[in-house]
Amino acid sequence: MNFTIKKALIAVTNGYTTTDVQVVNGTITAIGEDLDIIGTEINGEHKLLLPGFFNAHTHSSEKWQRGIIPPLPLELWLAHLYDFTPLDTEQVYLSALGTAVETLLSGGTSVVDHLVLIPGQELETITTAVRAYQQVGIRAFIAPLIQDESLTAGLPGGKSLPEHESYFRPTAETLGIIEEAIIKFHHPESGINILVAPTGIQLCTDALFTGCAELSERYQLCRHTHLLETKAQKKLAQEKYGCSGVEHLDQIGFLNDKTSLAHCVWLTDDDISILAKTQSTVVHNPLSNLRLGSGIAPVLKYIQSGVNVTFGCDGASSNDSQDLLEAIKIGSILHNVTDFDYQSWITPRQAVEMASLGGAKGLGLADQLGSLTVGKKADLVLYDLQSLSLLPRTDPIGLLVLGRPVNVVNCAWVNGKQIIANGKFTTVDVEELKTELFNRSQWETRGTSPGVAQIETHYRQVMGL
Repeated sequence: MNFTIKKALIAVTNGYTTTDVQVVNGTITAIGEDLDIIGTEINGEHKLLLPGFFNAHTHSSEKWQRGIIPPLPLELWLAHLYDFTPLDTEQVYLSALGTAVETLLSGGTSVVDHLVLIPGQELETITTAVRAYQQVGIRAFIAPLIQDESLTAGLPGGKSLPEHESYFRPTAETLGIIEEAIIKFHHPESGINILVAPTGIQLCTDALFTGCAELSERYQLCRHTHLLETKAQKKLAQEKYGCSGVEHLDQIGFLNDKTSLAHCVWLTDDDISILAKTQSTVVHNPLSNLRLGSGIAPVLKYIQSGVNVTFGCDGASSNDSQDLLEAIKIGSILHNVTDFDYQSWITPRQAVEMASLGGAKGLGLADQLGSLTVGKKADLVLYDLQSLSLLPRTDPIGLLVLGRPVNVVNCAWVNGKQIIANGKFTTVDVEELKTELFNRSQWETRGTSPGVAQIETHYRQVMGL
């Protein structure tokens, strides 16, 4: 747990400097030139040292549907996903391992997994994901995805559909499962955190939201949910509440400085003011928003209004990647076409801070993570600046964010424990993981989804298509 990185490049206000970093018992204890070597010596020459990024919103088990769902908007995409997701716990384990590995290989040392639960095996699903994340050593924020409304309730006018059925489990029982998971698994000191995480206003009652808020108060937990990802959800919020979804969540007390909200594509200026006032965090998932045609979140407005923004990959069948550097790049430059005033565009340094400190803020951990600061935990990544995709030499952070970096993570540490050394994992056999993922899957294409066929006519009608 003790090591000293020698002669690494770090960012300073007016450029870069070469420096040493000491880590003792998982904490950064000194940053400066010519420091004594404590513990293992790490050669930082020609390498860029940054704090670890946060993959602040994903769904690990979607990995099994990667690349196969046709181009569909979210509401129809979900129906397709649900038709073909008979998961077992071994698949949950392998996809969580894969999500952690891909996140780390793209600079992420923390992952927020909005974890899809196997019906009837909810605690087993969480147990399995915990085992996978502990095996890899990533800092995990497991947010068990819960709802108490069935899929058709997520459509405007959906409750009038003949296929609409009530959800299979009462709200109180769902909250009971989450409380059991909190008691059993929430151990931040060992790198496993549980979040309360209702799916979103489209599939959850107020009782589920307020029940989650109570659990978060009782156990001092963060809150996570999807919010106004699509135009259909904006219509639905008006139908359900007679006001915006943001206003409603504020009224019932769900928004606070430990609440992170995935997507936030369809917000008004008043909504943005509420997020700023409540100090809620927006998790920007640009790739899934493009893939599902959801829209472009007004991220520059959020930043200008003082709202904290960070990045997520989203699930591996709505992106269909867990490359965090790709999400950061697209999430930065996408907004150059939404606002022609280039003075407000996101710079590479700003993007790096959003991905690291922004992620930490969203989880109430800005005092412990997210920057190279003495006293903070050593969640660190060293990038190889001699990698072909980062050459020739110009601005290292510019190359990392705006380029297409390939295999550039040289070393990574979580809480001072080395997870990647010289580009190789120390904790898991990645070749074995690849073999398992290959052997448990097959080359295939899919025909029409029965779930999509049931609701597509209604969807097109309510969306004016």
